[in-house]
Amino acid sequence: MQMQRANIVYGAGAILLGVIGLVVGDFAMQWQPVPADIPGRALLAYVAAAALLLAGVVTLIPRTSTRGAGALGVLYALWVVLLMLPRLVVQPLQLIRWNGLAEILALAAAGAVAYAVVKPALLRPARLAFGFPPLIFGTAHFVYADFTASMIPTWIPGPLFWAYATGCFHIAAGLSMLSGVLARLGATLLATMFAGFVLLLHVPRVVHETGSRLEWTMLAISTSLTGAALIVALSYRGERSLVSLRP
Repeated sequence: MQMQRANIVYGAGAILLGVIGLVVGDFAMQWQPVPADIPGRALLAYVAAAALLLAGVVTLIPRTSTRGAGALGVLYALWVVLLMLPRLVVQPLQLIRWNGLAEILALAAAGAVAYAVVKPALLRPARLAFGFPPLIFGTAHFVYADFTASMIPTWIPGPLFWAYATGCFHIAAGLSMLSGVLARLGATLLATMFAGFVLLLHVPRVVHETGSRLEWTMLAISTSLTGAALIVALSYRGERSLVSLRP
């Protein structure tokens, strides 16, 4: 039941992304960097948005929740392979490229973790794949500290402190999942932090700029990441904090 609730959050983010795509008739901005000269781009954008919406809805239905999450994982994996990796190959030293890849890789990995209920062999590699993105997120918080601090709500004191602190939290969570040491705690705290970003940062920004496509998209991505981290955290239920390294 708890995993299904995590799937719902994960799927809700995808539904919102799909709705945005159908409304604007375009891909998800920098998260789907499809070249402008691709033939039939507008039609492809509608198809991609509809696929996100459909898979997200399937994820919300109890009997098909696992399949829906798995389908979303496949969709996000295609974004990684077809859209993110080519840009990274061209600009391998650009951290912003790594950050974009990390966001979608985290979503793809979480879909695989959710589907591991059906295919248990996916669980370990998918968890490891999910452990890598927080390291990139944390690094970006340090490299782009001033930008990160500018995103902190003005009523929260010490924005630069929180930029660095959340960077540390990201890195600690990633290391915990990659090493298997306190992995469930790391994933749980990561999910809590993502949820805080949604409630304290992205929801107020959407309320303030209801017509902003960027703000709505950022809310959708953050919601999806929250659900993704919840899925991974719940996958550790019943396991020891130090995960066995046996194959």
